[in-house]
Amino acid sequence: MFDWKRCSSRSARGVLLLAVLIGASGVATAQPAPFFQGKTIRLVVGSPPGGFYDLAARLLARHMGKYLPGNPEIIVQNMPGASSLVATNYIYSVAKGDGLTIGMPLSYIYLDQLTGKPEVKFDVRKLSWIGALDKTPAILFIRSDTPYRTIEDVAKAKEPPKCGASGTSSASNILVRALEEALGIKFTMVLGYPGGSEIDLAIEKGEIVCAGMTLYAHFGREPFGTWHKKDFDRHLVQTGRKRDPRAASVPTLYELMDKYKTPDISRRMIQVMFAGDEYGHPMIAPPETPPDRVRLLREAYTKALKDTALLAEAKKSNMELDPSTGEEQEAIMKEVINQPPEVVQKIKKLMGE
Repeated sequence: MFDWKRCSSRSARGVLLLAVLIGASGVATAQPAPFFQGKTIRLVVGSPPGGFYDLAARLLARHMGKYLPGNPEIIVQNMPGASSLVATNYIYSVAKGDGLTIGMPLSYIYLDQLTGKPEVKFDVRKLSWIGALDKTPAILFIRSDTPYRTIEDVAKAKEPPKCGASGTSSASNILVRALEEALGIKFTMVLGYPGGSEIDLAIEKGEIVCAGMTLYAHFGREPFGTWHKKDFDRHLVQTGRKRDPRAASVPTLYELMDKYKTPDISRRMIQVMFAGDEYGHPMIAPPETPPDRVRLLREAYTKALKDTALLAEAKKSNMELDPSTGEEQEAIMKEVINQPPEVVQKIKKLMGE
C-alpha cells in the first residue's frame, strides 16, 4: 500500500499524475465497434441468377465477410439489364457510398462509357475498384450441326451464322464485332437476351447457333460440360494472346489478325475492346466510398481469394482464379478510357453506336 505520510508532496503529485495518465490512457485506447459489425453488405450482380457472374458473386459472398472487421453478412442481389449497365448505374448514382453496397458488373462495361452511350450514368475512372477474380479471355462457339467447322468457313459462307448476346457491351457482341472488324467476317447478331442462361437455351432451341462468352465460364459451368460430352458445339476462336490449354486447337484472335493482315488502327481498337480480359469478373463500390473502407474491402477480397475453403469450392466448380487488385483495375480504366478520337469512332461504328 502506498504510504502517503512518508512521501514528499512532490512525489505524491507525481504518483497522482501517473495514475491520472494511466486512467486516461485506458479510456483513450478503448476502441469503438467495427463499422461493419452487425451490418449486411449487398453485392449487386449485373446478370441473372445461374450464370457464371452470379456463381462467382455467391462464392465471394460466402467467404469475404469473415475477413472484414465485424464479420458482416454479404447477400447477393441480382440486377440484370443491358449487359449490367443498369447495375453499374445503380452502384454509381443511387447506392450509398458507405461500404455496404458493392457490385459485380460485366468486365466490358467501360465500352458503354467510351462510346458515349446516352444511358451511361457512371464514370469508370471514379468507381472504387475492389478487385477481380480472374482474367477472362473469350471464346466463340457454334453448334456442331452447322456447316461452320472453322472461322474460315464462316468467312466463306453466303449466309452468316446467327449469334446471340445480351447487349452491346457483352462478351458475345464484342467478340463478334471484333471479328467483323479485324477479319472482315460477317455475322447476324440478335441482342436483348437477359443473360447467359437464356442464350444457352436459345442455342439449344435453334433460335441462334453461336455465341461468345468468357472462356472460363464456358469450361466452368453447365450446360457446356454436357455439350462437350455430346459434341454439341465447336470452338472457332479465342481472344487470349496465348491459346488456353482447354482449347489448344482453337486459334487466337491475334493469330488470325496476323494471318488476315489486320491494319494497325484496327489492332489498337481491338486491344482496347479486349482490355476487359485483364480483369475478369470485377468488383466495384460507389465512387464516394471512404478510402479506409475501400482499403478494408480490398484487403478482405484479397484474403478471401486465398481462403482454402473458397479455393476448394472454386476448384469443384471448375473456376480458375487469377486475381488482380483494385489498384491494377484503376490503372487499366484510366488507360483505356483515354483514347484518340479515331479509335473511339471505330469502336462506336463497330458496336453500332
